[in-house]
Amino acid sequence: MEVSHPHYDKLIAAARHAGPVTVAVAHPCDRNALEGALDAANIGIIKPVLVGPQERIRQTADAARLDISALPLVDTEHSHASAAKAVELVRAGQASALMKGSLHTDELMGAVVATATGLRTARRLSHCFVMDVPGRAEPLIITDAAVNIIPTLNDKVDIVQNAIDLAHVLRFDPVKVAILAAVETVSAKMPSTIDAAALCKMADRGQITGALLDGPLAMDNAINPEAAAIKHLVSPVAGHANVLVAPDLEAGNMLAKSLTFMAGASAAGIVLGARVPVILTSRADTVQARLASCAVAVLMAHRAGA
Repeated sequence: MEVSHPHYDKLIAAARHAGPVTVAVAHPCDRNALEGALDAANIGIIKPVLVGPQERIRQTADAARLDISALPLVDTEHSHASAAKAVELVRAGQASALMKGSLHTDELMGAVVATATGLRTARRLSHCFVMDVPGRAEPLIITDAAVNIIPTLNDKVDIVQNAIDLAHVLRFDPVKVAILAAVETVSAKMPSTIDAAALCKMADRGQITGALLDGPLAMDNAINPEAAAIKHLVSPVAGHANVLVAPDLEAGNMLAKSLTFMAGASAAGIVLGARVPVILTSRADTVQARLASCAVAVLMAHRAGA
């Protein structure tokens, strides 16, 4: 039975209200990638520019019976060239977001972080899943589950701030960030707990802004008020977090996929910290999850242009 995801419906509606933005779609050479861009275009949230080998894209569209005749198409030779050209369109002001097609994520992100020709800012790039979890009153942000493998404390500062900025665009009020670990006490034997404590103190000192932080928190006492009460944790975050910061990529990835495949959640993915948002979708994503990923990017792009 298909699970409904009302939070995504609201995100998509908000993106439609904000108006479409131009998105450079890098190498949409399979049905999933092409259909995802078309679906978002058809409901009026993006204006796709297809960047890739012209004949391959047209053959894919013909085989899938997709009408791309109204979409601009920028011809390239191969996937690396597609990534570079899509980034070039953004640098030239011809697109306000990037979308991953059927190329490898590493190829696209390599073009994004290229020193001379990429889209880097002073902020480190990080990935956020915006999860629509059945039974929750609001979406849940999980970070970082796709870009930073073993982030340092300095990396985590940017990871947290990127997630907070996204939470504000999604109108979380207030933004409540749980820095996750296996336990809720600080231990020299568990570096993630020391990082968590440092991040919270950095927030106290204004080095991280715009949210309430608490950590280290175990998963149960981050999101469950009863679990937090049993551990005598008194904070506005414990038991009520809406942003979960994983200690490393493996933990974040397992958490997000566990919610997706065991709890009926859906995951919209976006990379932040570059000049423009980068839409990352998976072949396993539902149509609604792909549309939600586009919607989040649209809302972020409008915020950047405001």
